[in-house]
Amino acid sequence: MNARAPASLEILSALPATGANGERPPLLFVHGAHAGAWCWQEHFLPYFAERGWAAHAVSLSGHGGSPGREYLDALSIDDYVRDLREAIATLPASPVLIGHSMGGFVVQKLLETQPAPAAALMCAVPPGGMWSSALGLAIRRPGLLFDLNRLAGGGNIGPRALVEAMFHQPLPTELLERYFLQMHGESQRAIWDMLGFALPHPSRRNCAHVLVMGAAEDALIPVAGVRQTASQWGVEPLIVPGIGHGMMLEAGWRAAADPLAAWLENLPI
Repeated sequence: MNARAPASLEILSALPATGANGERPPLLFVHGAHAGAWCWQEHFLPYFAERGWAAHAVSLSGHGGSPGREYLDALSIDDYVRDLREAIATLPASPVLIGHSMGGFVVQKLLETQPAPAAALMCAVPPGGMWSSALGLAIRRPGLLFDLNRLAGGGNIGPRALVEAMFHQPLPTELLERYFLQMHGESQRAIWDMLGFALPHPSRRNCAHVLVMGAAEDALIPVAGVRQTASQWGVEPLIVPGIGHGMMLEAGWRAAADPLAAWLENLPI
């Protein structure tokens, strides 16, 4: 289902067939760079709706079906945080926030000033920023880093680079082409923010329950970066074996969805 927030942000939703459990908070998924709410609609939104959760995903400004593509490079992480606040305000209760990659970074920035009942950070950009990941990528896969820089600038990188960056498991060609066509450049300003100009401060905690998940085969946010995030939040990381950065779209996406669902079911909220 498509919805429109007051600021015309795209919000995609999947609701339980019998209505959401009134005692459960809604879920709000936040996508990473170059993507949109569509990446959650493929598997995660219907999966969690089937388990009784009201599941929503927002497209940040300039992404997916939200306005702002024409001034994308001017958008900052603070702009994305404001988007997240606006999306939260459309929901009937404060949601559990689930952020992937850049979306996890945005969630961490939001939690400096606004509470949430719980948050899951999936392959999230660490609180210390992207420098260590970018340096590691430059050493291990310089060609991929070059391609990603081209994509960030709005250039065409081709599906091969998408596969190398996002996926560990093979996917059908038609799926890869569909995902590729929905991706686009990312805000240069937001990237600089994640490199060090607007780092979050996990010590300013407004969330008692945090799950930090990573992917064992992630080419972009390696396990060391996931451990850094978990250490900053004072939790043990959950490393999902056999999948890459785009864990919600991998063929084996259930390997990430199932432990996330188990964590949600056991939350004392």
